Amino acid sequence: MADPLSEVVRLLRPQAMLANVISGRGNWAVRYSELGLPSFCIVLEGGSVLTVDGHEPITISAGDFVLLPTTPGFTISSFAPAPPVYLDPRSVKGRTTELRYGDPSGPADMRSLGGAFQFDGANPGMLVALLPRVIHVKASNRLTQLVQMVGDESSEGLPGGDYMLSRLAEMLLIEAMRASATTNAPPGLLRGLGDERLARALKALHARVERPWTVAELADAAALSRSTFFERFTQVMGVPPMEYLLRWRLELAKELLRSGEQSIAAIAERIGYGSASAFSVAFSRQVGQTPSRYARG
Repeated sequence: MADPLSEVVRLLRPQAMLANVISGRGNWAVRYSELGLPSFCIVLEGGSVLTVDGHEPITISAGDFVLLPTTPGFTISSFAPAPPVYLDPRSVKGRTTELRYGDPSGPADMRSLGGAFQFDGANPGMLVALLPRVIHVKASNRLTQLVQMVGDESSEGLPGGDYMLSRLAEMLLIEAMRASATTNAPPGLLRGLGDERLARALKALHARVERPWTVAELADAAALSRSTFFERFTQVMGVPPMEYLLRWRLELAKELLRSGEQSIAAIAERIGYGSASAFSVAFSRQVGQTPSRYARG
């Protein structure tokens, strides 16, 4: 049966990570302005305090991974208070030398990798819609191994490093999504996957997206009555079942149109439309342009 989480990551296709080595020593604080794009922090050594606008401060320690899907303004600091230095995150992007907070001399108390995800597939808005504003994944054996590999690939410049970082980016995204698949996630796919009954229906839907599903059939997959399933799905996912199916079909259609490998008629059949014209009407209504125009763009 299809794994919806893997399908989302496949559509996003994170191709690279722009990572900068950041370290701190002594008492320091840095205030970053809003970026509006997905960014991350991986703590390699030591720890610090992260305060994202609108959220309580959190302590991040070695092996932790933090993902900010929209990157609002935030402050990162040592454990002792200090006047903040103000930085624009765009000024740090692409930096080739280590960025030091606080005392520039001596060994660092804290070392981390900070940067942004780049996506070669769907609009990052899909990721933003799935995830809470702050995701803090605490160190585990698997995450520690991933963090170490990211650190090695970022610093050693070995052949094939870009490809390795792309695959590690996918794994880190999945770790972040798994950690968010709870009632703490906003309404959407991750929260639905955290619901055992709804997860059954979602996996069935994703496995056969071309099938002419009905609410009753999806309710049967979830082992719920039709009315209970409809109400629960709408509350947890944020949209009714058929609306979710439509949106997912069109996300798949966008990917297929971008690839340019199939005709519009073949894509329509692949995602469950009886004709190219019916698909074109649905696509135009939701996306704002015809499939052929989208493909050319």
